Amino acid sequence: MRSRALAAAAGMSVLGGALIMLVALVELPGPWLRGYVSEAGTSGAPFAVAYRCGLVVLACGVGLLGLALGRALRPAALLLAATAVLAGTSGVVPCTANCPLPPFEPTTPTDVVHAAASIAGMAVLAGAMLAVAVSRLRPAVRRLAIGAAALTVPLGGWLGLIMLFVGRGQLGATLERILLVVAVSWLIGTAGLLSRPGGRSPAATPARPRSNARA
Repeated sequence: MRSRALAAAAGMSVLGGALIMLVALVELPGPWLRGYVSEAGTSGAPFAVAYRCGLVVLACGVGLLGLALGRALRPAALLLAATAVLAGTSGVVPCTANCPLPPFEPTTPTDVVHAAASIAGMAVLAGAMLAVAVSRLRPAVRRLAIGAAALTVPLGGWLGLIMLFVGRGQLGATLERILLVVAVSWLIGTAGLLSRPGGRSPAATPARPRSNARA
């Protein structure tokens, strides 16, 4: 019962944090696909504080999901805990105006910390997805993790290459938003499945047929 309550709280926290961040992002002036999502949290943005708080709330939800898994899947729980810390760091340490990144733009130490926490957080989250995908949790939980990982890994790879070799642009902004939608959807979906009765239980192992042979 405790793990189900934690999972339900995790789903609500992730959803609430994501909605707050979305409102802050929509209120940014200019086109929807302009720049990085983190620009909604920079000083001078209309709802900068709200965006940062939303990210911290989302990070708390990730941590609660790790607690919900607990001993049932310790590797994924630890990876989710690390993701929560990195996401929280990204929220507490915002980037400067336009979120500049090397090698195309001059950066500050806070830009580097923010970017490193954001990138590492997504990479560790992908590891959590893979840990759940190869676990012995219920098939629905594993299938959701497989689908999310199958999207997150290549999308994250392409986004990293674009940030490194192309820099700011509409393609990178589009991939970043798709990647975040996949991540949030997996977190909420997994939390919902784990909050159901038996959601954290291992998958049933087929019974071995009895032998009719007599000694």
